[in-house]
Amino acid sequence: MSTLTKPNHIGRKISRIRELRDMKQEALAQALGISQQTISAIENSESVEEERLIEVAKALGVTVEAIKNFSEEAAINYFNTFNESPNNYFGLNHCTFNPLDKLMETVEENKKLYERLLQSEKDKIEYLEKLLQQK
Repeated sequence: MSTLTKPNHIGRKISRIRELRDMKQEALAQALGISQQTISAIENSESVEEERLIEVAKALGVTVEAIKNFSEEAAINYFNTFNESPNNYFGLNHCTFNPLDKLMETVEENKKLYERLLQSEKDKIEYLEKLLQQK
């Protein structure tokens, strides 16, 4: 019987969650302070002791219940909900502001700051000239 057809194959669930989080076995192993081979063995195990499962869940940033209740179908349904939003284009939410307007605001702010700096430098030069004339 393959691991894909066993609904409670904890190791396979750990593997799929790790893959969905874009994490390599080496990274998970390093987070747990164990070897990559040990991670491979865990992912091939149908059951994992509770203490180890708690450590793995913490390293993956999920709860133990999330691992135990994980299913491919639920994960697919979860990610498909993002595509059902009417303001969603290519998986990204539509901006509520015009990015070019924001850019122009930044340009104007920089221009004002530059003008203040320039005025400050003029004031400094004027002050230094007065000091030189007094000597």
